Amino acid sequence: MSADLRELPLRERKKARTRRALTDTATRLFAERGYDATTLDDLCDAVEVSKRTFFRNFRSKEDVALAADTELWSAYLADVAALDLDGPVIPALHRALAATIGRMDEAWERRFLSARALCAAVPAVRAHSLGYCDDTSTALAALLAARLPLSAEDPRVPLAAEITIAAWRSAALTWTGAGGTGGRTALLHRMERTFAAVPDAVSLSA
Repeated sequence: MSADLRELPLRERKKARTRRALTDTATRLFAERGYDATTLDDLCDAVEVSKRTFFRNFRSKEDVALAADTELWSAYLADVAALDLDGPVIPALHRALAATIGRMDEAWERRFLSARALCAAVPAVRAHSLGYCDDTSTALAALLAARLPLSAEDPRVPLAAEITIAAWRSAALTWTGAGGTGGRTALLHRMERTFAAVPDAVSLSA
């Protein structure tokens, strides 16, 4: 059990263990049987929980397929909400994202790579992922708008959020495209290079 889980109240620890059992089992079943061939009944039976318990943790099969994404971004948004913003915003958002990734559990990369493979192969999962990405960008922009002394209509606020998400996606897609070679260290290195390239990308000309 991770240190973070040990600090939770008993009820929350039980909920976290059930959620992890559902995500780990879903990852295994989707790989063994295929996404479409795995039903919610199959998943619930394998974990020995009811559908009611499943829906207390996830909204849909697509949701559990993308659990690695929601774990990362829920933690990241919480970190940004507590971030001491002082100085350039995008580098601060990058540092916060790197720190959040560093705190993910040891099996996170495997779940994330599985989620990316499902996105590439299953249209319903891909659509769900794109919708979640849009929701995350909106939530990040709202956090920045609440923290920065700028007008809510200042275009730099949503742009900073979109650039951060786009830089992450660029780094993550190249890492997953290489099969996750090099593990988390390689992912963080790709992020470093991608965020460093943002100023030159903005001024890029033909």
